[in-house]
Amino acid sequence: RRREVEIKHGRVSMLATMGYITPEITGKFPGFLSPLNNLKFEDVPNGLAALKVVPSGGWAQILAYCFLCELEGFDPKDREPGNLGFRPPFLYTEDPALRSRRLAAELANGRLAMMAIIGMFFQDGLTGSAWGDWANYTDSPLRAFENELGVQAPVGFFDPLNLSSDGNVEEFKRRREVEIKHGRISMLATMGYITPEVTGKLPGYLNPSDPSSAFENIPNGLGAISKVSIGGWVQIIAYMAFCEASGRNSRGDAPGDFGWKPPLLATNDPATKSRRLNAELANGRLAMMAIIGMFFQDGLTGSAWGDWANYTASPLRAC
Repeated sequence: RRREVEIKHGRVSMLATMGYITPEITGKFPGFLSPLNNLKFEDVPNGLAALKVVPSGGWAQILAYCFLCELEGFDPKDREPGNLGFRPPFLYTEDPALRSRRLAAELANGRLAMMAIIGMFFQDGLTGSAWGDWANYTDSPLRAFENELGVQAPVGFFDPLNLSSDGNVEEFKRRREVEIKHGRISMLATMGYITPEVTGKLPGYLNPSDPSSAFENIPNGLGAISKVSIGGWVQIIAYMAFCEASGRNSRGDAPGDFGWKPPLLATNDPATKSRRLNAELANGRLAMMAIIGMFFQDGLTGSAWGDWANYTASPLRAC
């Protein structure tokens, strides 16, 4: 069922993407879209702006055609996903290898088109054209944050959900503070996964009153959660509370600035400081992705370094 949905969305997106591109290259049809309303094809703008120009009769025809396509394709699901019996000229073949390659190409092109059409919609909604030049869109509230730390190549200012579209500086600083905190925690967590595997574990006991709680007996990763005693969790939570409380009283002006100057990293040179703070943000972002990957791998295989080849029980192998 999901493959059927993917193929359908891919085909619709390929048509929609070509619908955006073709009028820009070849021009528009002669004649009228609606003779009754004296509406010519050349008067219909390309892209999202066309939605408000199409008359109600046109929408009725569009919806009727969509319903016809759905009805024609509504049949028993014991068929091959996406195979509705249509044999397109120059593409259909009986050769199994060539057919498999072309169906794989359709899937790949459909996935690309789904990304492309969403990008065109976003660009069109932001600039008024699917080919709008960002440099000409001077009214964007996002420009208030274009020179902030963390605006890095290749994506520049990345805000796909438009959370900063209102230009609210205080909200931006709050989100940046959250990002920095999560990044720092993730960097520590990632190193916490890696270090015991490389250097080994500390001598001694996690809980001196429990001989079985030697550090060397504590598994690495998620397996350690069940080994930590109640007293250990109390200490962890107390330390977290201490960090949160102390951070409230030692804040600087910049997000994430608590007045601590780490040796070998703190500097008074503005250019070097900016470069290092940008590096912290970039490394924190990478660490957030890394630790989630480690959690997933650990939960799936029992180890953050689990070999997928050894995980023979995965239901994904059926695919």
